[in-house]
Amino acid sequence: MTRTVIESKTKTITIGFDEPFCVIGERINPTGRKKLAAELEAGDFSTVEMDALNQVACGATMLDINAGVVYNSNPNPNETEPPLMTKMIELVQGLVDIPLCIDSSVAAALEAGLQACEGRPLLNSVTGEEEKLELILPLAKKYNVPVVAISNDDTGISEDPDVRFAVAKKIVERAADFGIPAHDIVVDPLVMPIGAMAGAGQQVFTLVRRLRNELGVNTTCGASNISFGLPHRHGINAAFLPMAIASGMTSAIMNPLRPVEMEAIKAANLLMNHDPHGAEWIKFGRVLDAVAEGTAFPEASKAASAAGAGRGGRRRRRG
Repeated sequence: MTRTVIESKTKTITIGFDEPFCVIGERINPTGRKKLAAELEAGDFSTVEMDALNQVACGATMLDINAGVVYNSNPNPNETEPPLMTKMIELVQGLVDIPLCIDSSVAAALEAGLQACEGRPLLNSVTGEEEKLELILPLAKKYNVPVVAISNDDTGISEDPDVRFAVAKKIVERAADFGIPAHDIVVDPLVMPIGAMAGAGQQVFTLVRRLRNELGVNTTCGASNISFGLPHRHGINAAFLPMAIASGMTSAIMNPLRPVEMEAIKAANLLMNHDPHGAEWIKFGRVLDAVAEGTAFPEASKAASAAGAGRGGRRRRRG
């Protein structure tokens, strides 16, 4: 059974077909967040600190770290991203002890993150573009880390799911040439917006099944892409995630601060028999009760975790 092992300094997370769904918190990312981008350029990391603590409290099992700020003072990301990535990773590691996903399109920033990380992070990402394959796969091999493989290549993002599968297969095969096993490749099959493509959901479910059955790889996605441009997005996301999990998806880069989406994942884990004795579902029920009474989701989650620790500690994660 395919298992992708990710580690922090003291914790191990296993992404796998027989494991609880891996929630990769997406919020430490300035893309589309002008306030956060301005804070980072000014050297203010207060939002990063808050997002790290709250995402972990709400159930993130890994945190994505993206330092993609285009500085007004220096628009060259090759110069600005590597030191910012180092700073952000060191800061987050000082606050929380869960595995990290290093997210950048700048190879130097990825390597800076790999050098700063304690444990075994997930590298995000490589595509099927020849230049990226030659830059990123050697990094994954050098540091012995798993890598996210995004199913687009030099021709762009295809609307044909067969083409996206072929790109994923190409990346898995090229990774093998570098000595990187398939269990260290986590494929992002690229979720299209359902508002623009009516069959986008069905496409990704079919792709995930093929990736699992034919390539034997774990999968991830940007979960909110499915609802892009539509109203009441979180309801769509909450329906999409359990359907993707039932199709074989094993992780997602998403916002764990949304109770409706986390509720859907907790329920899916229970229904997939990835929650022994329903312990996590029962604990999450206490969180939902507190939220219904007016407590903010992060605070309710922290209180439930503290109460669980008082009764003998958290259940150990398999892996």
